Amino acid sequence: MLDFSVTFIITVINITILFFILRAILFKPVTKFIEQRVKRLQDSFDKAEKDKAEAKKLLVEYEDILKRAGVEAQEIIAMARAEASRQADFIIAEGKAESELLIAAAQKQIETEHMQALAKFRLEAAALIMAASSRLAARELSSDDTHRYANMLFDELSNPAGFKGNIR
Repeated sequence: MLDFSVTFIITVINITILFFILRAILFKPVTKFIEQRVKRLQDSFDKAEKDKAEAKKLLVEYEDILKRAGVEAQEIIAMARAEASRQADFIIAEGKAESELLIAAAQKQIETEHMQALAKFRLEAAALIMAASSRLAARELSSDDTHRYANMLFDELSNPAGFKGNIR
């Protein structure tokens, strides 16, 4: 059968004593270290979850802020476009008014120059007619006759019905 020797019993006693000594010296501190490590890891995970939740909250807030900033930017752009359109309309209206003034002034100047040219033409025509008439009549006209014929000629030239041939 089984034969137990004294060495075997001493070995079993040594192993049992070693087990209790190692348990007291090594297993308890290692277990305590592992428990602390697990607790630190759990705290880190909890903090990471908390930070993740806070980051999500901040992300939502920042997205909302960006959305509002986008809307405000669009409003500012729309207002700037409207202001630019108003300024463009004002500048165009101002330009039209200025061009109308210039056109009116040019038309007035043309009318004035036309009247001056017409008056000059009448004087020259009257002088030519008087010269031709005096040659035809072979006599020299008096100053009163010249003025009378010139006035008659002016009246006939300015009359829209034309020359009637009346001599006074």
